[in-house]
This record gives sequence, structure tokens and C-alpha cells, in this order.
Amino acid sequence: MNSRSVRSLLTRGMLAGLVAGFAAMLVAYFLGEGPVDAAIAFEEAGAHEHGGEELVSRALQSTAGLATGVLVFGVAVGGIASLAYCVALGRVGRFGPRATAALVALGALLTVYVVPYLKYPPNPPAVGDPDTIGQRTALHFLLILLSVLLAVGAILFGRRLAGRLGDWNATVAAGAAFVLVVGVAYAFLPSFDEVPKGFPAQVVWEFRLATLAIQATLWTVFGLVFGELAERLFTPGRTAGAAFRDRTPAPR
Repeated sequence: MNSRSVRSLLTRGMLAGLVAGFAAMLVAYFLGEGPVDAAIAFEEAGAHEHGGEELVSRALQSTAGLATGVLVFGVAVGGIASLAYCVALGRVGRFGPRATAALVALGALLTVYVVPYLKYPPNPPAVGDPDTIGQRTALHFLLILLSVLLAVGAILFGRRLAGRLGDWNATVAAGAAFVLVVGVAYAFLPSFDEVPKGFPAQVVWEFRLATLAIQATLWTVFGLVFGELAERLFTPGRTAGAAFRDRTPAPR
């Protein structure tokens, strides 16, 4: 793939990430703000007892702050995913541009979010010990890195097995190996249970479901939009040619 194609895909990936970020922002606003408000109310009750004060207004956090953070994140991950797409296209099987985009989006959702999420699920405000935040952050990013590397290893492992076992059996074997190694990592990495006493369990559950819905929306929309843009890039004359044929009168 030449540099011009890579630049074109990078631009389209960032555009698709912007669209996906907007969709994720709507999900975050309508599903995530309720649990966040409930968690902040719990946190503020304790802050008032200790003389705490609000540094940034909640209205700004839930509007401009939310929009800026999610949209910038969408553009950034869209660009990174488009570069991963350049590497994956034609190397992960007999998939076209649109199907490859869907696979990249699904792989990103699973490796970058779902695998770390199952071990270290996100917590709403007021949940978590400030003294362990550095350790928890480092372990979370370590698990993301490990998950991505294991996914790449599983793909290479599956390709080597495909010649002997067939595509289906090789895919099952590679997936099982990935799950097994991730399970071993889960067993050895430390866990944290820092929900404060009296904190509503329902708020924690709703917040975690909302964050999962946000990420699922982000990557689903990205896969669909970027797949369509990539398909048009690699087959630019398909739609135009079909339209021309429709307008051309049949020969007599």
C-alpha cells in the first residue's frame, strides 16, 4: 500500500472517528450522566463534611467538557485504527475493505476495552482509593498492551495453523489460546475492590453498563462509517458507473 493510500485512509479514519465520537457522546449524555450525577451527589455529601468545594461546574463538565473529550478521543482512535487497518487489509483473510474495517473495529473493542474492562471495570466518581490510582492506571494500560499483543499473536498463530487445520479450526484454536492466556493474566494481576461503604451498588452497575454502551457505540459506528469510506476509496467507479448505466438509454 502506497503512502497516498495510507494518507487517504488516515483522513477517512479520523472523519469516521469524529462521527463515531458524536454518536458515543449522545450515548454518554443520555445513559452516563445519570449515574455520574448520583455518584457526584454521594461524593459531595462527604466533601461538604470535610470542607470540599467544586472547582469546575457540573454543567460545564456534562456539556462542553463531555463533547470535547469524546470527540477528540473519537478522532484520535479513528486515526490509530485506520493505521491498523492499513496493516490488516489483505493479511487477515479474504476480506474486502468493508469487512476488514468491521474486523478491525471489533478487534479494537475487544482488545482495547472489553478485556481490560472485565478485570478492571471503570468506576464512577467517589469510587476508588486515591492512594492506589497510580497503580490501577498502570495495570490497566499494561493489560491493554498485553491484550493487543496477545491478539496479534493469536492472529499469527491462527494463520500458521490454517494450512493444517483449516480456517475454521485454526480460528477456534487461536481464539481459545487467546482466552486461555488472558485468563492466566487475570489470575496473576492484582484486583481492587474499593467501593466505599454505603455507596449504591446500582449506581456502580449502571455506570459500568453505560461505559460499555459508549464504547460499543463508538466502535460500531466507526466500523460502519469507515468501512463505507474505505470501500468507496478502493472501488471509486462502482457507484458512479452504476449510476451512468442507469442513465444510459438501452441500444436499439
